Amino acid sequence: MPVDGGASPSPIDRPVPRSGGRPVRHVALLLGGAIFVMWAVATLTFFAIRLIPGDPAQAILGGPGSQASQEALDQVRRDYGLDQPLLVQYLAMLGRLLTGDLGSSYALKVPVAELLGAQIGGTLLLAVCSLALAWVLALALAIWSTGRGRIAAALGQGIELVAAALPHFFLAAVLIAVFSSGLGWLPPVSTGTPAGFVLPVVTLAVPLAGFLAQVMRESLLEAMRQPFVMSARARGESALGVRLRHTLRHAALPGISLSGWALGWLLSGAVVVETIFAMPGLGRTLLQAVTLRDIPVVTGVVLLVAFVYVVMTVVTDLAMRVADPRLAVEASR
Repeated sequence: MPVDGGASPSPIDRPVPRSGGRPVRHVALLLGGAIFVMWAVATLTFFAIRLIPGDPAQAILGGPGSQASQEALDQVRRDYGLDQPLLVQYLAMLGRLLTGDLGSSYALKVPVAELLGAQIGGTLLLAVCSLALAWVLALALAIWSTGRGRIAAALGQGIELVAAALPHFFLAAVLIAVFSSGLGWLPPVSTGTPAGFVLPVVTLAVPLAGFLAQVMRESLLEAMRQPFVMSARARGESALGVRLRHTLRHAALPGISLSGWALGWLLSGAVVVETIFAMPGLGRTLLQAVTLRDIPVVTGVVLLVAFVYVVMTVVTDLAMRVADPRLAVEASR
């Protein structure tokens, strides 16, 4: 149903013809793509880890400082299959993954699934809160800087560029210096309280907000040049009302399509942020696992992040179809 009173509806709000569609084909393509991505990530991770200097057998026995005997190292290699050819180890890993077995941590001697299950909650909460804050900041900046003249547009573009270019470690250092060391408002490290959660969330959200605002503002400008906007203004609607009621959905579409990628980007950025703010989570777990050459944990974390990325890609695809029904019709042709 048109949202602007029945006259000159936006393209998104226009009724779309029934196509008969082929949802099964679309779901099959999504599933096939997800399986391929997971296989590619597992394969690349397996061979990339083998390029890291060090002996996995020594990592299992406590690292180079353990001074394990050659007999003990040989026994560990036999027990874990590390004495087998690389292709055999690769096929064995794929076989375990097909059964849902992520193996056990070399260093901590606990199942990887149990270890990741204890860490993923904090990291996902950090990523989701950062994504939500990034959306709020991006929409506010895009709406404010659009259609208000050259000065507002230039100022908005400048803020977007600076925010998108800020490295996480630099922004975290500035926030700690200002809000912890200077003003004393927030703790410099995670304390397990909401106050200790603020700076990590802002650190992850600001660069993403700058990038999303750039994309949204272009779509907003394009939407504001459409006839349905002029029709709404001719009926006496305010500029802000036109943005909120008629063009916001157009601006949100590219942001929705990027949210799956954005969540994966946030999970990757959590490695840096969790280390800086001493937060428990997947990021610190991954960093420690790489340092200790804990292959099962590294593989498990990377696969888990890839799985979240794949799920979010499917969710954003469905959200795009809800926001713009024309996409479902085009995909079914």
